[in-house]
Amino acid sequence: MASLRDEPFGNLADGTAIRRFTLKGNNGMLVRLLEIGAIVSELHVPDVNGDFTDVVLGFDTLAEYEANPAYFGCATGRVANRIDEGRFELDGTTYELVVNDPPNHLHGGEGGFHRAYWKAEPVDSPQPTVHFHYVSADGEDGYPGELSTDIDYTLTDEGGLRIEYTATTDTSTILNLTNHSYFNLSGHDAGTILDHELNLNASKFTEPDANGLPTGRILPVAGTSLDFTNTHCIGERIDQLAGGYDHNYVLNGYDGESVRSIAIVNDPRSGRRMETLTSQPGVQLYTSNFLSDLHGKGGARYDKHGALCLETQHFPNAINQPDFPSIILHPGERYRHTTEYQFSAT
Repeated sequence: MASLRDEPFGNLADGTAIRRFTLKGNNGMLVRLLEIGAIVSELHVPDVNGDFTDVVLGFDTLAEYEANPAYFGCATGRVANRIDEGRFELDGTTYELVVNDPPNHLHGGEGGFHRAYWKAEPVDSPQPTVHFHYVSADGEDGYPGELSTDIDYTLTDEGGLRIEYTATTDTSTILNLTNHSYFNLSGHDAGTILDHELNLNASKFTEPDANGLPTGRILPVAGTSLDFTNTHCIGERIDQLAGGYDHNYVLNGYDGESVRSIAIVNDPRSGRRMETLTSQPGVQLYTSNFLSDLHGKGGARYDKHGALCLETQHFPNAINQPDFPSIILHPGERYRHTTEYQFSAT
């Protein structure tokens, strides 16, 4: 039977009480969500034998999530990914953001949505759903406009975790939201994902420079180690890249509205399969290249290539690349974005 409950998870340094919500689907799938960062802290899905395992990396304590140097499981914004030198111009005004990943601004800055308090409430729905709400003040982290953002997490009867974002602003601003969950389909503590198999519905990518910023050129993946239009193991060609995969793919079939399938990950060890669907134009494939002996849940140690992220998004540094899909949000407009991770086992 589907269920939803909440419980205390601790208090932030300023005394704010944080709750943890546990959603259980009709098929037994379970997700735990936190009011800090609207974080997915646990996600238990069945393997081919029907055994449930937690497949997302995370921490045990609120203090660890307040630091969260790897952005485990969080809503990431206002602008996910990188902005060149933390600088952009909008409506004739130049804005300066903190450079927290020199020489770039990364994932919203030192504050960012990943450390914010998101007020959460259950939703009266046939499928377990929790609604998160956060108002980002004008000037927060250097961004213009008061931004009101809502996120709904739903466990679907089809074995999916659906994430629906909406936002409005009172002043023109920029916005590019994503979820930063780290997946290991063998289990969060099961070693590397180098044997995971990936198929990605993207025939092009944004060429990165040495600092991970798009050069502005959109190139074909054909003939490169970035080509997952046919299924390949993550580890098959990863040594051809400096550190691993940390690339933005230009997804096929983007029309600004439709939610379509963009990636399938298979784990041969457990038989688990994860299909990613999104309405976004891009996805950042990241293979946890910078994890190193990080203490995680239940005494686990997370290391390089211990998980993969599929961060559905607009393109990095889009505000400074006029040929990229726009991330500008004006008053009177409503930002909408849906991403779903669907799980099965064969």
